[in-house]
Amino acid sequence: MHIPGLTLIAESINDSVPSTHALFETEDMGGIIELARLQAEKGADYIDVNVGYRSPGFMATVVQKIQEYITLPLSIDTPDPEIAAAGLAVYDPGRAGNRKPILNSISEARLEMFDLYAQYPFIPILLATEGKDSLGGIKMNLSAEETYATAQSIMQTARERIPSVRNDELIIDAGIMPIGSDSSGNFRRLMETLRLMHEESDFTGVNRSVGLSNFTVMLPAQKGDGSPVKGPLESAFLTMAMPLGLNMIVGSVKRKYMILPQDHPAMQCLQDALKLEGLDVIMRVMSYIA
Repeated sequence: MHIPGLTLIAESINDSVPSTHALFETEDMGGIIELARLQAEKGADYIDVNVGYRSPGFMATVVQKIQEYITLPLSIDTPDPEIAAAGLAVYDPGRAGNRKPILNSISEARLEMFDLYAQYPFIPILLATEGKDSLGGIKMNLSAEETYATAQSIMQTARERIPSVRNDELIIDAGIMPIGSDSSGNFRRLMETLRLMHEESDFTGVNRSVGLSNFTVMLPAQKGDGSPVKGPLESAFLTMAMPLGLNMIVGSVKRKYMILPQDHPAMQCLQDALKLEGLDVIMRVMSYIA
């Protein structure tokens, strides 16, 4: 089920998914195509393709095979420039309604991936979680202010490296972390970063995305009474984040994402979590599950 205004990049063709890993290991292209077809039928807007650290040739084969049967645009998902180039080189926009692929993702640590654009135009996901330190190295951003500064910096770099790029052809990923182990305030950091971007006119029209399944990773699927855990918490996050400009997710077509009422228990859990610190955040999530 889709929320109006939310673009879904379907996540299942990813080497980190055990069942997909098995398909890759046996090079079961029929199974991969069927997985892409299922996600397309269930409402995906893009199909993510992440083959892990297999060969560039394998990425190219998977992209070609999917495009023989699926007319949705793809998201080429890899930190490796050679694997990215192989997927982009064989991607056929004509098979996807003349839509560019997404490239997931470019960070301050791999700006050379912008060089691929001249030959293989794409829509970049710009990762704002890794910024430059005072010595010119790369560090993880620990605060909203640092994440926001990196979002500004890498967006400006994208505009310099791709002079023709429009705001709606850029995607910022400010990073979402597991709420079930969030003793470091990452949820608060993300929400504050989204607020800062929402209030800055330079980000108007720029897409904001997260890998939503990361938010509930390692949490149980159900409470003791059999009611779901992950779907409601992810929907609660979307209910809070979409008014701040979040409009894309890498997520599951199996989830019934929805906008929740303010008094929903999952909403109350996340609203409380924003006010808490350290282990109290984890304890609040555990009390919601219990």
